[in-house]
Amino acid sequence: MIKTRFAPSPTGYLHVGGLRTALYNYLYAKKTGGSFVLRIEDTDQSRKVEGAVDNLLSTFNRIGIQFDEGPDQGGENGPYFQSQRLDTYKKYINELIDSGNAYPCFCDTERLKNVRQQRLTDKLNTPYDRHCLSLSRDEAMTRMSTESHIIRLKSPADEDIIFYDIVRDKVSIKSNDLDDQVILKTDGFPTYHLANVVDDHLMGISHVIRGEEWLSSTPKHVLLYRFLGWSPPKFAHLPLLLNPDKSKLSKRQGDVAVEDFLDKGFLAETMLNFVALLGWNPGNDKEIFSLKNLEKEFSIKRIQKSGAVFDQDKLNWMNSLYLKNESLENICKKVESVFTSENFDISDNDKFRSAVDYARKRVNTLNELPDEVRMFYFDLKFNNEDGEILSLKTSFSVCQFWLKELDTQSSWNADDLKSLLKRTIEETGVKGKDLYSPLRLALYGSVHGPDMPTLFNLLDLETIKLRLKTSLEFHTG
Repeated sequence: MIKTRFAPSPTGYLHVGGLRTALYNYLYAKKTGGSFVLRIEDTDQSRKVEGAVDNLLSTFNRIGIQFDEGPDQGGENGPYFQSQRLDTYKKYINELIDSGNAYPCFCDTERLKNVRQQRLTDKLNTPYDRHCLSLSRDEAMTRMSTESHIIRLKSPADEDIIFYDIVRDKVSIKSNDLDDQVILKTDGFPTYHLANVVDDHLMGISHVIRGEEWLSSTPKHVLLYRFLGWSPPKFAHLPLLLNPDKSKLSKRQGDVAVEDFLDKGFLAETMLNFVALLGWNPGNDKEIFSLKNLEKEFSIKRIQKSGAVFDQDKLNWMNSLYLKNESLENICKKVESVFTSENFDISDNDKFRSAVDYARKRVNTLNELPDEVRMFYFDLKFNNEDGEILSLKTSFSVCQFWLKELDTQSSWNADDLKSLLKRTIEETGVKGKDLYSPLRLALYGSVHGPDMPTLFNLLDLETIKLRLKTSLEFHTG
């Protein structure tokens, strides 16, 4: 059975690169009828961030990705925290020592630092000189019981370590270029390399789909599989995520946390669609996919080798498209808290729905919606330029005529407005820009904005008359 996993460290937020890795693993498992596992790789206790796991699970819940096994499921197969599996790793570390494929190292920090610096000066491939490999087995075992030590993997000499990657095909690395990797630290916790291999094997992971940054570590993992007598899974290393200038996407150059994008008003559906296309293509020009569509269309063989550029403009465009096409009811639910947090009175549900429907066609994110309709809910503010327009004789004539006509009516429809505009031109002689600019400015606060039917739909008649009356105060003639 196909089984994939997402195995983050609890070191903070969910990076968009992490979301892509999780998504590709999820999609491949769903496409093949397999299983998708969440495993928290927390063996490096010094980097553990309090609350990171809860934040991770919360973000996945918001984004709409569910795991088949892992901390959010509990039960027989979980939770999968590596820090709770130390006895399991110890067994396999002992096997590696007994077989001569691993050995204890007693070098202190100062010596390792000096050796590393000297070997760097001598332009040698690996930073460790294998000083402790020369110890006899009896001496090593005796010292292990009393001295602080780490365990290193013994890398073979003069060998081409070959593995096949679904994205990159055949990969070959010289064993002499590999350091004798630490697999157990002095605190008794295994390193990522050992724990990752043991867990992937014991959990039956069939495909390891992860970022390109792990490609150079894969030969070490291949060796561990060989030394432990296990068949390795299939590997697929995903291309880097890049900024438009082709530098690696990082926090220093803007938002990279998924929760930041969600908090700024990007829809979960948009994020999944956008991230899916960062390194994968469907083989045609189609760009808009629901999660269900992606589950059907995704192919691991269509993952590209070259880096994928994170294009903020494209993300904005895609989110605006989702805002336009999502059901109005769902958009209103998603944005309700944004409006109330900014003190909008949205008790008139019909007005709220109409305002959101108007605004969503003109913005990129949920958070931009309130500013687009603020003038329908709060008093207008005019600047000097606005005052100059409203003080014109033509503006005064138009607004005065409208106020007189509206005072005779209790309700208006589209035909009434059409008739009013026609009569305004006949009575005042004002038309075109000189007609519409002062009306929009008086009712909306800007000479550019919605058409008259939209304004009358979103503003009650008393508010319209009050705003027209206020506009007349600018006329000094």
